[in-house]
Amino acid sequence: MNAPGSEKFVPLSAVLGFWALAALLIIVPGPDWAFAIGAGVRGHVVPAATGIVLGYLTMTIVVAAGVGALVASSPIALTALTVIGGVYLIWLGTTAIAHPAQPPAADISEVSEHAPRTPATTVAQGIGVSGLNPKGLLIFVAMLPQFTAPEAAWPVAVQMGALGLVFTFTCAAVYLIVGACAQRVLRSRPATARIVSRVSGTCMIALGGALLAENFLT
Repeated sequence: MNAPGSEKFVPLSAVLGFWALAALLIIVPGPDWAFAIGAGVRGHVVPAATGIVLGYLTMTIVVAAGVGALVASSPIALTALTVIGGVYLIWLGTTAIAHPAQPPAADISEVSEHAPRTPATTVAQGIGVSGLNPKGLLIFVAMLPQFTAPEAAWPVAVQMGALGLVFTFTCAAVYLIVGACAQRVLRSRPATARIVSRVSGTCMIALGGALLAENFLT
């Protein structure tokens, strides 16, 4: 999908093609969705989206700098990243089940002291959810080079960084909407909010377990 050399910067067709593919990948529910929904129930919509975005920004920098391809080509590094990411998702999901989210309108006495009450905690967790996702790294490594133009005036690393920003800002829009919808729908339904939080936690455990199983059983 490389563009002809007449294109001076990142070809518009490449940007649009990448954006369409990225949007399809983002709207498929995964750990980011589960986290955004749980955080939305707590009223931490913006912190959750911010954390996810910061995680993908970090991944964009890593890939554009060439480190991503190095990690992806190293079985040991990729295995370590997979294990860390899988264990983190399982831990986060277990916490969500044990201490389900409460909507802001809920009685503060019902909120567990173990629940992440501060926006800063939610941001940090969001960074972990997206930044420790080895499949996200592989998507960046496998996808971004296909939409670059070596003949263009911009270096390939800069083109990859620009495309990574397209992915990241699309994530920001989608997860702001997902979190806001969860907050709006579940704000006045604390019982339903707890159920949704536990379902989201179960999904994160399942996804984390799938990461570990895929790594050790293949």
